[in-house]
Amino acid sequence: MKIGILGATGPAGSGLAARLASVGNEVLFGSRSVEKAAIAVTELHERWGDRVNNLVPCDNEGACDAPVVILAVHADSVIETVKEHAEHLTNKVVVSMANNLVRNGTEFNAVLPPHGSVAKELQALLWRSHVVTAFHLVPAAEFANLDRDMESDVVVLGDEDDARNMLMHIVRSIPNLRPLDGGSLRNAVGMETFAAILLTINVRHKMRASLRLITI
Repeated sequence: MKIGILGATGPAGSGLAARLASVGNEVLFGSRSVEKAAIAVTELHERWGDRVNNLVPCDNEGACDAPVVILAVHADSVIETVKEHAEHLTNKVVVSMANNLVRNGTEFNAVLPPHGSVAKELQALLWRSHVVTAFHLVPAAEFANLDRDMESDVVVLGDEDDARNMLMHIVRSIPNLRPLDGGSLRNAVGMETFAAILLTINVRHKMRASLRLITI
């Protein structure tokens, strides 16, 4: 599948881009400048070789030229980025993975925008796009190490079945990641808030935990 990533030079975007490329997806590796994207892609090629041959460096506008576009920019910048590229995101499946959090000592707290979650805020802005969410609870470093299998459940949320199913298909393409249908964007507030709890646990217990649900 052809997938665009805005903000792919950051830790989360770079790791996710490499992981998606390694399983056969064509990834448009977006940044504010093509030059910056090209440098980052070169570094990933030096580390992982042919496993990331499907990375295509481009600017963020170029990364919108895919049916599925992932917003890997920091939560502080995601609204501004979306406003800048809204026209290019029309009719696209747009994936939010942002958690708007603040750190207070060893505790993280969620900061909720007027619509209740970052995802709902994005859908209000991108009313001609299909906003879905995923990857809130997966540590960025887990994506980046291609020599290590990931083991996590990924809750996918979205108001439209087709968009949600498309994102679940992408998640499923990564071995040992299990996509779970969490319902509509109304539930995004729960995932974004729980991300604060998970990060607090990781900091206080000096661990790197992700989500795994068990069947009983």
